[in-house]
Amino acid sequence: DIWQETAVLSGVHMSTKKHPIPDELVAQLLGNYQKPEDLIGENGLLKQLTKLLVEKALDAEMAHHLGHDKHEAVANPAGNTRNGKSKKTLKGDFGELPIEIPRDRHSTFEPQIIPKHQTRWAGFDEKILSLYARGMTVREIQSHLEEIYGTEVSPSLISSVTDAVTEEVKTWQARPLDLVYPIVYLDCIHVKIREGAVRVKAVYLAIGVTMSGEKEVLGLWLSQTEGAKFWLQVVTELRNRGVQDIFIACVDGLKGFPEAIEAVFPQTTVQLCIVHMVRHSLNYVSWKRRPEVAADLKRIYQSATAEEAELRLGEFEAKWDAEYLPIGQSWRRNWPRLIPFFDYPPEIRKVIYTTNAIESLNYQLRKIIKNRGHFPNDESVVKLLWLAIRDIEDKRARARAKEAGKPKGEPRTAPGYLVEGATTQGWKAALGALLIAFPDRLDNHIN
Repeated sequence: DIWQETAVLSGVHMSTKKHPIPDELVAQLLGNYQKPEDLIGENGLLKQLTKLLVEKALDAEMAHHLGHDKHEAVANPAGNTRNGKSKKTLKGDFGELPIEIPRDRHSTFEPQIIPKHQTRWAGFDEKILSLYARGMTVREIQSHLEEIYGTEVSPSLISSVTDAVTEEVKTWQARPLDLVYPIVYLDCIHVKIREGAVRVKAVYLAIGVTMSGEKEVLGLWLSQTEGAKFWLQVVTELRNRGVQDIFIACVDGLKGFPEAIEAVFPQTTVQLCIVHMVRHSLNYVSWKRRPEVAADLKRIYQSATAEEAELRLGEFEAKWDAEYLPIGQSWRRNWPRLIPFFDYPPEIRKVIYTTNAIESLNYQLRKIIKNRGHFPNDESVVKLLWLAIRDIEDKRARARAKEAGKPKGEPRTAPGYLVEGATTQGWKAALGALLIAFPDRLDNHIN
């Protein structure tokens, strides 16, 4: 009913008990109904009823606070009485709604259905954050809310709503982490930030795989240039947040990273992403020749040992150097960071073969930021990306919840986890292989 709907909009938790409305009353209310606007329009019945019920509820709250109804004798020891009303305009999905709030002489009345200083229905801020998380600018959000809901919202209000999550982002970025992450993936996306002139900066993301095989975004970091100094700050931060060990770090040729992580986590193995190497190599090749070149590259990384892989690389160079010399040179140059891959059995190779776990996340984030010409500062970038990750995961969770009650065997279309909580495919077999590869470092962390 409308009272329950009003309670939900205002954030008040009411009893789930239903109160049937007589058909005669419904018929009377709809007596002049001719078109949808009469019910849900700017001056429609629902909006009028919402105003009426909210104001009646406020009057009831005031009566309870004072201990007597309007025009009755004062019943409270302090002699507190009503003192007129103040006006407030609430913004929400229905547009703008003027409300009259009763006041008392001692100013001790604390409304529950519409708390003091509240000017927006509960849920309206979430609407703004959701639009922002999809990459819309402040002006675009303002235009959207006015067009859809008929509500004029100032840019400063939208900014204040989005800025309110800044502390949440800082808390998230500083939260304690697990003691050990067997696998950590690192990759980056690029954004434009106006600092006087527009500069391109890289946003680095790290995804850790926990002992149970679940993926977790460890943090976001911005830098204009890569280098050992920057990466030393990142890995030191991870250590300060509780990480004691990382077995394998899968990266995409991040300059200075190997030296930095070895300084803080000296036992960590740095593995260059094989898939990135292959993609980079094929950039030199025409579409017509790519299948053949890719097949020869596959013979290298599918070798059983590093010795066999180097033999296959020599064969590749003999066959293709005349046409595609940079490919062989690139593999030779990065060979020390590629060969750790061959030290592990297939169960671990499948997990560290690619940084696709983080690339799928970056793909979603790139779609969101592509409409933004540039950002005003670093903080706005981190805020948007954090909200975007949260928004994507929340939407996927809602879709899965809708399908939770489906009978077994019926098709399910809801997407799985993007990152947070997603289980690494083949993790049990990989964990068993890791236990053999790193017995001394892993034993203490097995439940």
